[in-house]
Amino acid sequence: MEPIAYVNGAFVPLSEAKVSILDRGFLFADGIYEVAAVLDGKLIDNASHLARLERSVGEIALALPESIERIQEIQKELVKRNNLVNGMVYLEVTRGADTGRDFAFPKGVKPTLIMFTSVKDIVNAPSARTGIDVITVPDLRWARRDIKSVALLAQVLAKQAAAEANAGEAWMIEDGKVTEGGSSSCFILTQDDVIVTRQNGSEILPGCTRKAVVKLAEERQLRIEERAFSVEEALAAKEAFITSATVFVQAVVSIDGKKVGNGKPGPMTDRLREIYVDFAKATAV
Repeated sequence: MEPIAYVNGAFVPLSEAKVSILDRGFLFADGIYEVAAVLDGKLIDNASHLARLERSVGEIALALPESIERIQEIQKELVKRNNLVNGMVYLEVTRGADTGRDFAFPKGVKPTLIMFTSVKDIVNAPSARTGIDVITVPDLRWARRDIKSVALLAQVLAKQAAAEANAGEAWMIEDGKVTEGGSSSCFILTQDDVIVTRQNGSEILPGCTRKAVVKLAEERQLRIEERAFSVEEALAAKEAFITSATVFVQAVVSIDGKKVGNGKPGPMTDRLREIYVDFAKATAV
């Protein structure tokens, strides 16, 4: 069966899902997106993703064409129509299509809302057992990285560099410090067992999985520091890992070809992954 997508009020076969070439998402990257994981046919931590969606559209004065409640209904219907067991729901809202191309916001134009699903077994991914290698690249992005914009060219270039190096992720570096991964939040575990991740601010996206992992760690009285760290500090750490909706908690076993710890996923990373998966299954909707 052909996958089903959602476009501006209609569920349609993916091959028939289309928007105008004048859509501002296409012309200006004038839009916001979210990705929610699906486990056993249910959405994971979706309230957090929809709250971030509301914040991001608010930061660029973009009105949602549907209520948050209705957006979740559409997500669930899409999961159902695609018989999706494990994977993701991608959501994008743009400022819509005007009659021409003008930088200023158009008047009287309804925003575009599209969604589609993809299959991925996040829990049983082979890289969860082996860990991934990462490379470092300069952070070339704009100043408002806290907005989940569809303008992802710098991340595309970073992820392509990682792919060419047979690495699983790229860590972006600014002023000698790690900001975040191409599509993930970055963590290290220091030699004295402190979990370190960069504090939220305009320099990074406030990751939903990052937020949940920090809270789950704090609930278990694990020591957390929210601050910037360098690649040198990461290489001197016991463990390193990333978090995102599409990998949950993923061990980093090398950076730029140099081992982190013993070059294998560490016990803290494995523990946090198990804790997060339990949380995800218990709170799915």
